Amino acid sequence: MTVLQPHTGPIPGQHYVPAEGGALTWGRLPTPSRKPVLTIASGETVTFDTISHEGLMEDQGRDPLTYFGQRGVARDDVLTDLVDLAASDVVHTRGPDGPHVVTGPVHVEGAQPGDILKVEYLELTPRVPYGVVSSRHGLGCLAGERPADDTTGEAVPIISQFCTVDLVSARATMEWNSGSASFPIAPFMGLSGVTAATEEALNTIPPGAHGGNMDVRDLAGGSVLYLPVQVDGAGYYMGDPHFAQGNGEVSLTALEASLRTTVRLTVLTPDEAFASTGALSGPFGETSEHWIAIGMDRDLDEAVKKCVREAIRILGEVAEVPPSVAYLYLSAAADLAVSQVVDDVKGVHCLIRKKDFPAWT
Repeated sequence: MTVLQPHTGPIPGQHYVPAEGGALTWGRLPTPSRKPVLTIASGETVTFDTISHEGLMEDQGRDPLTYFGQRGVARDDVLTDLVDLAASDVVHTRGPDGPHVVTGPVHVEGAQPGDILKVEYLELTPRVPYGVVSSRHGLGCLAGERPADDTTGEAVPIISQFCTVDLVSARATMEWNSGSASFPIAPFMGLSGVTAATEEALNTIPPGAHGGNMDVRDLAGGSVLYLPVQVDGAGYYMGDPHFAQGNGEVSLTALEASLRTTVRLTVLTPDEAFASTGALSGPFGETSEHWIAIGMDRDLDEAVKKCVREAIRILGEVAEVPPSVAYLYLSAAADLAVSQVVDDVKGVHCLIRKKDFPAWT
């Protein structure tokens, strides 16, 4: 069993932030007054250790050794940073606080409000060969129906499914009494953002202009996320590591499991960013093949509208497509996907093929 404990194994970044001590917040995002755990120059690379909240939560006993031990995981194969956080005096209250454990923030020299932070996902390496999918406290897509006991139909507080992961074939297996299902993993960070310009420690659940818990599965290895900087130094952080997620994330969580993630963080001025992003007011993604427009709102219909408006803006500012033409092009050729419907603020993202535009081929 391959396990990446803190400070062990490959650490490809120029800097390393383990998921320990002052580098962690649980359930809340960093504020402008929070001391950065690291200061780097623009363009440098950072390897973050991130830890999943599954096996850590109070409704699972806040005892990862027991929780995973009951599922056949040896003591030495449970991450020590997860165990240490569970045993710490960190106060975490389900409800007021989100579930996610956040690593950061990192101060990027030269970043100022109005700039764009370019986040390049260079490597996302599983730290453990297992993960958990959960539905809890009526917070999924089928609130009021699920989670429920399959025999009695009665509501239950939480149902969690432990999955083993073959890291060689990159497939996860979900088993039940009479069968099993196997599906591919595609690791990505569910939560990635810059510090918001407010001294209120924001709950980790709803995403926003700062990025945060967007759960856009297309922002995987090799992708780029652009975020409008709100405070000096950007205050970049990440959390909520995922091994796999279906668009929608309907039960509440994805296949949650800890990752070691390496990113390059680069500050772009508005002029430098324009060719890639246009004038951003919120997060925007890019892969070698697609631009990724993102829309978010508590109302799913409004999230769709915001996503389409953002896609039209991107096509106009980056590819010089007239708005009326862009609107029709999106209807004929672009793909909208519901990123997630479970994070209070719902998300929709649009994949726009770059190769459809001659200047980008």
